Amino acid sequence: MSEILDKLHTYFQLPVIRYAMVVGLLIALCSSLLGVTLVMKRFSFIGDGLSHVAFGAMAVATVAGVTNNMLIIMPVTIAAAILLLRTGSKTKIKGDAAIAMISVGALALGYMLMNIAAQSGNKRTSSNVTADVCSTLFGSTSILTLSITDVWICVGMSVFVVAVFLIFYNKIFAVTFDESFAKATGVRSDMYNLLIAVVIAVIIVFAMNFVGSLLISALIIFPALSAMRIFKSFRSVIICSVIISLFCAASGLIIAILVGTPVGSTIVSADICVFFAFCLASFIMKKGR
Repeated sequence: MSEILDKLHTYFQLPVIRYAMVVGLLIALCSSLLGVTLVMKRFSFIGDGLSHVAFGAMAVATVAGVTNNMLIIMPVTIAAAILLLRTGSKTKIKGDAAIAMISVGALALGYMLMNIAAQSGNKRTSSNVTADVCSTLFGSTSILTLSITDVWICVGMSVFVVAVFLIFYNKIFAVTFDESFAKATGVRSDMYNLLIAVVIAVIIVFAMNFVGSLLISALIIFPALSAMRIFKSFRSVIICSVIISLFCAASGLIIAILVGTPVGSTIVSADICVFFAFCLASFIMKKGR
């Protein structure tokens, strides 16, 4: 045990490890806050769909040789989030079908673009297509190569997300539970749905380097579902979801550093373990009654 503590102490002397922990906890916090709303609105897989869109946008930026790919990824992902919500509520293509259509389409087009660029001799993609795709989809060590600038950007994003959630908490609560009633009472539900979509898109773009685009949905879904096994009120579920998400992010990152496992997969594995633990606790509590 002392060897493990000494090893952790040595690692946390490195600035990059501290940066990774700060960014990881902030992303976990933000994703868990909005995750409860998405799960209750039955729009859980919007994270999955938007992460694939972000992958497609990243492929376009890479092929085009854009130095700062956020200039393409962020606006495209936000536009897709708005399109998904509007497509799901305003047209004959409902939410799950719209997510599947955009998700699979963006993923396929992004991968195809990177392969075409590699075959045509694009130096940015010719030698690293497989590595780039795997690291983007499943996460990579980029979380351990963050700069102080990346950390401050993530801090600013987190402050924005938490501020939006706290300021508009009552409106988000109303839109989450009964959008029709909220609209009837004068709440501009379309505007708040748009706000939720934009915030989720921002979180997903920043989370891509943390767990990979294929695993982002786990950060959104598992903490909320785990909390719902025990608690019933909206506020209690959110608080519990945040605690679970922070615990899983911290423990997963520490285990990944000590053992050398992929960061994203380790964090998701921690989320899965906690989910089953809460399911067991819920079963025991029901039997006890």
